[in-house]
Amino acid sequence: MHLLFLLLILPTVYSLNQEGFILQQVKHSLDDPLSSLASWNPQDDSPCRWSGVYCGGDFTSVTSIDLSGAKLSGPFPSVICHLSRLLQTLDLSQNLLTGELPHTLADLPFLTSLDLTGNNFSGDIPASFGRFENLEVLSLVYNLLDGTIPPFLGNITSLKMLNLSYNPFTPGRIPPELGNLTSLEVLWLTECRLLGEIPDSLGRLTELVDLDLALNDLVGPIPRSLRGLKSVVQIELYNNSLTGAIPPELGELKSLRLFDASMNQLTGSIPEELCRVALESLNLYENNLEGEVPESLASSPNLYELRLFGNRFTGELPRDLGRNSPLKWLDVSQNEFSGELPPELCGKGELEELLIIHNSFSGPLPESLGDCRSLTRVRLAYNRFSGQVPAGFWGLPHVYLLELVNNSFSGEVSKTIGGASNLSQLILTNNEFTGSLPEEIGSLDNLNQLSAGGNKFSGSLPDSLMNLDELGTLDLHGNRFTGELSPKIKSWKKLNQLNLAGNRFSGQIPVEIGNLSVLNYLDLSGNLFSGNIPVSLQSLKLNQLNLSYNRLTGELPPSLAKEMYKNSFLGNPGLCGDIKGLCGSGDEAKNKGYVWVLRSIFVLAVMVFVAGLAWFYFKYKTFKKERAVERSKWTLMSFHKLGFSEHEILESLDEDNVIGAGASGKVYKVVLTNGETVAVKRLWTGGSVKEAGDTDPEKGERRGVKDEAFEAEVETLGKIRHKNIVKLWCCCTTRDCKLLVYEYMPNGSLGDLIHSSKGGTLGWQTRFKIILDAAEGLSYLHHDCVPPIVHRDVKSNNILIDGDYGARVADFGVAKVVDLTGKAPKSMSGIAGSCGYIAPEYAYTLRVNEKSDIYSFGVVILEIVTRKRPVAPELGEKDLVKWVCSTLDQKGVEHVIDPKLDSCFKEEISKILNIGLLCTSPLPINRPSMRRVVKMLQEIGGGDDESHNKTKDGKLTPYYNEEASDQGSIA
Repeated sequence: MHLLFLLLILPTVYSLNQEGFILQQVKHSLDDPLSSLASWNPQDDSPCRWSGVYCGGDFTSVTSIDLSGAKLSGPFPSVICHLSRLLQTLDLSQNLLTGELPHTLADLPFLTSLDLTGNNFSGDIPASFGRFENLEVLSLVYNLLDGTIPPFLGNITSLKMLNLSYNPFTPGRIPPELGNLTSLEVLWLTECRLLGEIPDSLGRLTELVDLDLALNDLVGPIPRSLRGLKSVVQIELYNNSLTGAIPPELGELKSLRLFDASMNQLTGSIPEELCRVALESLNLYENNLEGEVPESLASSPNLYELRLFGNRFTGELPRDLGRNSPLKWLDVSQNEFSGELPPELCGKGELEELLIIHNSFSGPLPESLGDCRSLTRVRLAYNRFSGQVPAGFWGLPHVYLLELVNNSFSGEVSKTIGGASNLSQLILTNNEFTGSLPEEIGSLDNLNQLSAGGNKFSGSLPDSLMNLDELGTLDLHGNRFTGELSPKIKSWKKLNQLNLAGNRFSGQIPVEIGNLSVLNYLDLSGNLFSGNIPVSLQSLKLNQLNLSYNRLTGELPPSLAKEMYKNSFLGNPGLCGDIKGLCGSGDEAKNKGYVWVLRSIFVLAVMVFVAGLAWFYFKYKTFKKERAVERSKWTLMSFHKLGFSEHEILESLDEDNVIGAGASGKVYKVVLTNGETVAVKRLWTGGSVKEAGDTDPEKGERRGVKDEAFEAEVETLGKIRHKNIVKLWCCCTTRDCKLLVYEYMPNGSLGDLIHSSKGGTLGWQTRFKIILDAAEGLSYLHHDCVPPIVHRDVKSNNILIDGDYGARVADFGVAKVVDLTGKAPKSMSGIAGSCGYIAPEYAYTLRVNEKSDIYSFGVVILEIVTRKRPVAPELGEKDLVKWVCSTLDQKGVEHVIDPKLDSCFKEEISKILNIGLLCTSPLPINRPSMRRVVKMLQEIGGGDDESHNKTKDGKLTPYYNEEASDQGSIA
């Protein structure tokens, strides 16, 4: 048939040779959105000058084809297998090809390299692959192959590289036949759902340089037969379920430089023999290892990484650690180490991360650390350090996190801290620091958190502290600070938490605190504040308020004069308000008199109308009893101080108050008697509730799903406190009905807002604020919650908008926590998410991780920029991501951006659009973390044009993912 086709087109392209005809068929069988095959001109006499096509010395026969990264789509072009038998290299990596791999590929006998990385091929690896005689490279990484890893691959004895990583194979064992590949140099089987033990036969791979079996479910011991890998440089076994001791025979591998067996269940100690090898990287974190670290490890001349956190190691660290090697990353957190730190940890001047929290280290910090200018991240918390911190240590220029919590450090914070220009988090809680905070601390423009509670600091706050525009947390509780708070406190626009409890601050509480719009935690208790409580505090949306035990006087601001705030004002004898116990006895007596009069009037009214009401009472007494019984069944669980009862909520659940409805129930708007408004989601467990004997499986499944959603929502939101996460006030439950009570969002969901007629009037600055708020909310879930939380249903309808167009992430009914053991994310029983927002890999692996949320958030960005729905008829057969990519390539950015947006923001919008495209990268590994997304957004919002990519000719220049993998521990 192929020859017939060639004869039919011969009159048209008479000058093209046979191989050119075949490649023309390849071109016509594929979708080419980037026009990568535009140079494949049928009028040429030979394809040897076509893009991606290379010929041999005679310049007539095609020997190599490289179409990598062209975003070609369609099934594998099987006709390519009819090319000259001289074809040696075929690279179709990083495309969007689908379907099964053709068995005819084995008809190319001289093929030496086959790279199909990063496509969507599915099915089994064809059995014909076992016939390859000259194949040296076979890379099928990042596809959808779902059979088992076949034993016949062991027949391709010419192989030097075999990479099958990141495919959803059917769970199975590593074929022992792979031990026949004695020429193999690279074997990567990462995240291939492998079971069972590592076969001893792999020890026969004497030429192997790189072995990667990570992210599987392998069990049993590390085989001693691996001593046969005489050429191996890198062994990666992390994130399995391996047990037993580390074989000392690994010490015979003189070429070994990188060994990673972290996140397993290994026991015993680190073999002395292994430490005598010239290791460069040793990762054994999160196992059950014990004993001391051999001194010989410090003799490795090139050791740059040592991560041992989450074990039970004891004793001291090797005394010479860092003296002889360029140590960069040291993490020994959560062990039982003791003694002093080695004096030359930064001996080569390259130490970047020093993470040793939760141990029993003692003594002073080595003076040499004060000169370690390469340090970026320092966590020394929960040890027994003492003495003064070296002066130079305070001013290290690249450190962004300095945590010294729960030690016995003393002395003052040195003025050299002014040199710590990159410092973002300074956490000194629970030590014995003294003196005042130096004025130089106000020069730390990047400082976001200053926590120094539980020390002996004194004096007034330095005026320069008011210069810290990025400050989000200021916690100085339990010290001896004095003086008044400056009105310049209003400059802390990003302050989220202010805790000055247990000091000796005096004067009036500054009215300007009320201008801190994002403040949600305020504790000024146990000080000497006097005067009235500023009325401006009423404008704050506080989760925590404590002004107790001061010298405050006067009337409470009206919105604070509630019983729910009673404990917030204790110990202020001069305060008065409508809260029992705040004022003196005279006022109480007056109140009692009023109460007596009111009671008398009420009793008289009852006596007058008792006859007329008697019949009514007897008529409806049954109804009242039933209603009382019904109410008594409700169980209330609150997560914040409430100014309302469940009965007030129940009485407002009528159809007139419905503001939304979905598959899980209805949402009501409820205006409370105190003037506040809440949103109530009513979840039904079933249409008609049956008893335990209900055997209707369909209803039982629906009920189970909704119960799970309710529990997930309560479990997640009940613990979260963040300005960009919707606040869950409380939940009410009975056997057949469940209520969730949230803060009310006047502008509804982002989806309803952006796609309504009002959406066209939303300016770019408002849209940018929504994007940034939502990103910060998701970043909090991924990076600041312990354990981290994956939302799993990020979409515009689950982002709510308040009256000031601030965004809150909502609807955690399918949220999941990330397994802190570091194991690979488990597959879910079904796909959670919404059409158009689901990440490609999630749809076929059902694996839950943060990258799925990041893809969905990227779709939301594109939705906000384009004002188009993720899936809509106007997009044709494409979803929004594919539509944006193809439109950008064909027409330019002007045809993507919502025309309602002001063109003066085009450059900034283009940058945000670029972030959205980066978040929706088909490969999860290329998507940035949410923390990185927030940083990029903040940089763009800061207007630093020089640090970002420019638009050119209507095209976008993509961001590069500069983020390094943060494997740090609990640290």
